[in-house]
Amino acid sequence: MKIYGISNCDTVRKARAWLDEHGIEAEFHDYRKQGVPLDVLKKAAKQLGWEALINRRGPTWRKQPDAVKNSITGEKAAFDFLAATPSAIKRPLLEVDGTYHLGFSPEEYAAIFRK
Repeated sequence: MKIYGISNCDTVRKARAWLDEHGIEAEFHDYRKQGVPLDVLKKAAKQLGWEALINRRGPTWRKQPDAVKNSITGEKAAFDFLAATPSAIKRPLLEVDGTYHLGFSPEEYAAIFRK
């Protein structure tokens, strides 16, 4: 199990804290320190759609010029943009047994880890 994100992101911190509180170990991959694993994003995109990977509500996206936003019309353009701008990736991205989950809510994580 692995969780991908940026260490200073509040949502990533909440997700990691939830996992810790529930005794669930997950390796953390920091996009800024370790780079963007495009192979992982591509696998996640197959399950979730490439559009879901872009955090269109965040400040990084909102600060992008319209020309950049309008140029992201397909998977290749999206991956190129996300590789160059990791803070625009919706986070956290949680990988559990080959299944990907985006974002965090305590209810969603409880459902994922319900045994």
